[in-house]
Amino acid sequence: MSKRVVVAGLIWVVLSVLAFIVDPILGACVLVFGGIGVVVVALGSTYDQHPDFEARERARAARRKAKRERHQEKNKDAIEADRARYAAHQAKLAAKREAADRQSADRR
Repeated sequence: MSKRVVVAGLIWVVLSVLAFIVDPILGACVLVFGGIGVVVVALGSTYDQHPDFEARERARAARRKAKRERHQEKNKDAIEADRARYAAHQAKLAAKREAADRQSADRR
């Protein structure tokens, strides 16, 4: 816990006790709003210690890359079969285009 949070907590306790001595309603207000203030100070004290957006995105990208590599290693046979099927499909399309080009050239 940081020194700032401890000091804020001590001040809150002292002010709450003094406010309760003066008036219970005032003491309750100081207790509630002071507690909220201490929580805000506690959360704000570690704000700059967290990684920024770019650092979090780099970490996520590294995890996604590792997962993708594991997936590719695990399924390399299926990936190769898909590539072969795609190459055959492209060859078939190229043959159809070539046949269509020949027909259109013959018509001229």
